[in-house]
Amino acid sequence: METIGVSVCSWRPSLPPQSPPNLKRFRVSSSSSPLAFTPTRENTLSLIHNSGVIACLRANSAELAFEAASAALRGGISVLEIVMSTPGVFQVLQQLVQEHPTVALGVGTLLNVEDAIKAKRAGAKFLMSPAMVMGIVDVIQDGEILYIPGAMTPTEILSAYDAGSKIVKVYPVSALGGFQYISALKKPFPHISLVASQGIMIDSIGDYISCGASSVVLSDAIFNKEAMAQQNFNTISQLASVAALQGKEAVLRFDAHQTRRTEDY
Repeated sequence: METIGVSVCSWRPSLPPQSPPNLKRFRVSSSSSPLAFTPTRENTLSLIHNSGVIACLRANSAELAFEAASAALRGGISVLEIVMSTPGVFQVLQQLVQEHPTVALGVGTLLNVEDAIKAKRAGAKFLMSPAMVMGIVDVIQDGEILYIPGAMTPTEILSAYDAGSKIVKVYPVSALGGFQYISALKKPFPHISLVASQGIMIDSIGDYISCGASSVVLSDAIFNKEAMAQQNFNTISQLASVAALQGKEAVLRFDAHQTRRTEDY
């Protein structure tokens, strides 16, 4: 696990469902309109920055997705995305939003406008893509929902920001150099909030945050493949608890460091 107080960097600027799922273990509302608690995208952005962690869930059934997501939320996760390949993704999202109205729940791996609209109607607070899908920008014009497009190069990151993105996902970050790549990007782009995504483990959360990431995406690190296969939701909840704590502590350490730097000037 990460050693408290040690950081690598010293600064950080502030497949659609295929068949009807078996939903016998949880109830889904028939309403297709956005659900009760819909914070502005600024509130969602604040949650992402303060938590330092976005849990990314993919599952092979709606029931498994619902139970695994619920376990992660019990563990303290406050920002969670469900990827589009999960069967019944919008129904699962809608039920989770009803039961957990104050956390930020979203849909990931969105590749087209139609699915973005469905996600918004199901109550998503944010949408995430592996690349910039320009049409989705129009879907979030009302300011209620946050769009996090994916980018790899400096040109793509700046283009996404100039198109109106308040935060950009750097993907696939592990293949690009990990937290050192984030550190390099923050030098020309200190004003752009970046989410690091792909292949990140819990014990490297602090490295990414201290090197400039506003948050990190954790997939298998929380939704462990063996635990998912065995439906071991206690393990998922425990991993979520450790990840949530690591994220919050990393953000607090950075904030304290920035405060000291400001006082020194």
